[in-house]
Amino acid sequence: MVDPEIIRKRLARLDEYLTILDRQAKYDLDTFLGDPEHYGSAEHFLQLSIQVVIDLGQHVVADNGLGAIASAGEVPAILRDHGILSTDQAEAMQGMIGFRNVLVHEYEEVDHRLVHEHLSARLADFGTLRKAFALLL
Repeated sequence: MVDPEIIRKRLARLDEYLTILDRQAKYDLDTFLGDPEHYGSAEHFLQLSIQVVIDLGQHVVADNGLGAIASAGEVPAILRDHGILSTDQAEAMQGMIGFRNVLVHEYEEVDHRLVHEHLSARLADFGTLRKAFALLL
């Protein structure tokens, strides 16, 4: 059984980060690329938001005894296989994990256009996953 307080705290943190990312997403590409504070902030809060999603998933897997986790990349499939996430949600989470790895490990070479694209096209995925985890409360 998941600890509701842990889920609530992580969801609140995710909400905080998504508020910041929503502001960054409003900048057009030229404005976004022209200011390191915009793309740097977006990269940082995308990384933190993705980490919250990973932490939520790992918590659900561990507390429900759904299996051993060798890497974060295994979490979406486990959650899908146990009916906690839909296939689309699991694929979105898997994509987030891949992008987080780029942000963390290739931070000096991150294409800021790709960061802006994620803000424009993928930010809604966080809301979808947030709803899935909130249903566990």
